[in-house]
Amino acid sequence: MNEYPKYKKVLFCTDFSDNADYAFDFAYGIAKRDEGILYILHVIPYNPHQAYSESFITTEDLKKIQKAVEEDTANNYEERYEKEIEEGIPYEFVTKSGREDEEILTFAKKENVDIIVMGTHGRTGIEHVFFGSVAEKILRHSPFPVFVIPCKKKRERA
Repeated sequence: MNEYPKYKKVLFCTDFSDNADYAFDFAYGIAKRDEGILYILHVIPYNPHQAYSESFITTEDLKKIQKAVEEDTANNYEERYEKEIEEGIPYEFVTKSGREDEEILTFAKKENVDIIVMGTHGRTGIEHVFFGSVAEKILRHSPFPVFVIPCKKKRERA
């Protein structure tokens, strides 16, 4: 009988969307089954216009915005995921800022994860051309196995 690989370090990537919440169940299930640690990573996307906007916003207002983003992220972690995790299951919330695909892969390499789990929005056509796909970029460049969970709505239509 073949044994399946053990995933002791599971990286779950979230943008706090419904699609990410759906993918969380898969990541959590893997970490629980294999008695591994679950890293829950959110990347605050880099704003290419940030330097420009900083010339119109005071330092104090920038600090307020940063604090609001941090509080919102912490609330999302707690409301969406922390309450779902059973006692005894190790997990860690991680927040990064930058280009999503780069930050995800940098963190995955630093922690030497066993698998990356993420949802996809299922964008197609012109929407895909303009917004791209973080999941697709991760699939193309990851040295680790990637488990991409399609958007739940696609599954319900099947």
